[in-house]
Amino acid sequence: MSNSAENSAMSRINALVDDNSFVEIGGLVSARNTDFNIQAKETPADGVVTGYGVIDGNLVYIYSQDASVMGGTIGEMHAKKISKVYDLAMKMGAPVVGLIDCAGLRLQEATDALNAFGEVYSKQVMASGVVPQITGIFGMCGGGLGIVPTLTDFTFMAENGKLFVSSPNALDGNIETKCDTASATYHSEVTGLVDFTGSEADVLASMRQLLTVLPSNNDEDAPETECVDDLNRVCADLANCAEDTAIALSQITDSGFMIEVKPSYAKEMVTAFIKLNGVVVGAVANRTKVYDENSNVTGEFGAVLTTAGANKAAEFITFCDAFNIPVLSLTNTKGFAATVEEEKTISKAVAKLTYAFANATVPKVNVVIGHAFGSAYVAMNSKSVGADMVFAWPDSKIGTMSPKQAVRIIYADDIAKAEDSVSFINEKAEEYKATQTTAGSAAKRGYVDTIIEACDTRKYVIGAFEMLYTKREDRPAKKHGTV
Repeated sequence: MSNSAENSAMSRINALVDDNSFVEIGGLVSARNTDFNIQAKETPADGVVTGYGVIDGNLVYIYSQDASVMGGTIGEMHAKKISKVYDLAMKMGAPVVGLIDCAGLRLQEATDALNAFGEVYSKQVMASGVVPQITGIFGMCGGGLGIVPTLTDFTFMAENGKLFVSSPNALDGNIETKCDTASATYHSEVTGLVDFTGSEADVLASMRQLLTVLPSNNDEDAPETECVDDLNRVCADLANCAEDTAIALSQITDSGFMIEVKPSYAKEMVTAFIKLNGVVVGAVANRTKVYDENSNVTGEFGAVLTTAGANKAAEFITFCDAFNIPVLSLTNTKGFAATVEEEKTISKAVAKLTYAFANATVPKVNVVIGHAFGSAYVAMNSKSVGADMVFAWPDSKIGTMSPKQAVRIIYADDIAKAEDSVSFINEKAEEYKATQTTAGSAAKRGYVDTIIEACDTRKYVIGAFEMLYTKREDRPAKKHGTV
């Protein structure tokens, strides 16, 4: 056994796993290098506790860095222990959890440490899409170590954690007190690298909760639980939640269960795990307003796709598809964000979103709850990019653009000649609306499967996912896509 029974590395593990379930591996490993008189220093477990345990009865592999041993720095044997955990996890088909508290690469071990560090990257890449990978940051996570959490699926960060490639003070024109680019707030709200933040206790509890709803590997389905909620429950106020779809999802889901992913980043796009009839579903939803618990508006957005929102959704959908988690989307978009800054990145971001939806072979259900205009709608899980079932609320609008905009283009010459151009535009806009932008007109062409009342959304999406439960879909043989 290592001497880490009472240190923070071990206490974090014990807070994460089921009681008395952790078994340490490699507790007697120590540094092998002798340069710079390292052999004179004790390096118990070489600064990282590794092993396995269970969470809610399910096997997980864990490494937890010990900052009391040479600052938790990564040496050759330290990194090899982490690689060993990954090897076991992939063999057994179980998640990997990394608890990071590390001052960086151990400079005394130079290329030995660097090579072993690269091996950890390689193991992470091999495990991607095979087993879930979750990282918790509880102290320093800088330099090359800053790549580790971004190679995993979900990153949690304690309020006092630090995540950076270059420290704030090393950035030209910046100091930490001006803009702390290493803080949990910065990475949860600005960069989107961190999915969840909070106190150390809250982070560990949230990590545990997330692991209870994820499948152990890509050959298994997510754990199913008994649903005690009414499958046909009417959500009477759902139509009033079209603006804040986080609230809408909390009403649709079983008994209010919901884990929102990246809640502080790109709030115009909601990504969350919910449950429908006990089955875990990944939900993606456009949002135009954010309401707090007192029904006050704390954020307001246009009904448009943004670069950040599209990237956030694309990553989430890709994860769900890799681990056999069905996807539900709530669509309300009129187009793309139109600014000079957005124009630099929006095309690529929406391409990734389109690719993620079209490439996913899991069951996919879309509900149009507001506007669904143009290519932005196509990208948001439309029938044309592979949605298995598309529902629409009665008052939703589906088409290329707003009726008046379309009329101004179609009847440009006639408008110029009209005695009363305003009346002409209004008349033609009503005609265009009736034939081209209603849910009914889209349903007549087969682009919407069923028009449903908002209050009945829960029972319809549950029914759709039950029907799609055994979905199988073959794709062209290829090594991988390139988007």
